[in-house]
Amino acid sequence: MKKISPSDLLTNTDYEAQRTVFRQSIMEHKKTRRVQVGPNMMLHFEDYMVMRYQVQELMRTEKLTEKEDIVEELSAYNPLIPDGANLKATMMLEYPNPEERQLRLKQLIGIEELISIEIEGHDKIYPVANEDLPRSTNDKTSAVHFLRFEFNIKAIDSAKNGANWYIHSEHLSYQHKCGPLERQITQSLARDFS
Repeated sequence: MKKISPSDLLTNTDYEAQRTVFRQSIMEHKKTRRVQVGPNMMLHFEDYMVMRYQVQELMRTEKLTEKEDIVEELSAYNPLIPDGANLKATMMLEYPNPEERQLRLKQLIGIEELISIEIEGHDKIYPVANEDLPRSTNDKTSAVHFLRFEFNIKAIDSAKNGANWYIHSEHLSYQHKCGPLERQITQSLARDFS
């Protein structure tokens, strides 16, 4: 999948003029890239379009205009774009009540390694979690994790050809199975395998 280059980005002035339409488009796109797993977990699957939007918003907020600053930001965001044989997701554990969140994050240590994607007819695929830095300690897990799921060519072919997809959370304190996923979502995610 294509990575973002500085030439792909609008100037802050041009972006501001198009921001409302751009945001509406990205919000619709993101609906096809989110999967709720049980009541308290959301997976947000990243791609070029989502990362480009985040960089544009960052440039706008931080008033970044210098090419060196933009290139530095791209070095942080581009690794979150799938490479053609994988999916990349931000996993969020969502507990609105602070006391419950504190308790549950203590109970869910290691959950980031117990999430899997299953393409019907193939073995479950477990993620490489938090390549940037560890997010769990001996005391608790983080509410946010970054996951990379690597697929073999046979699973990719099945995914592209309409096989059912499932997402599993296998942690003893948070066991949920989601799926088969909606076609709109699986079609969007299968485009990452190009």
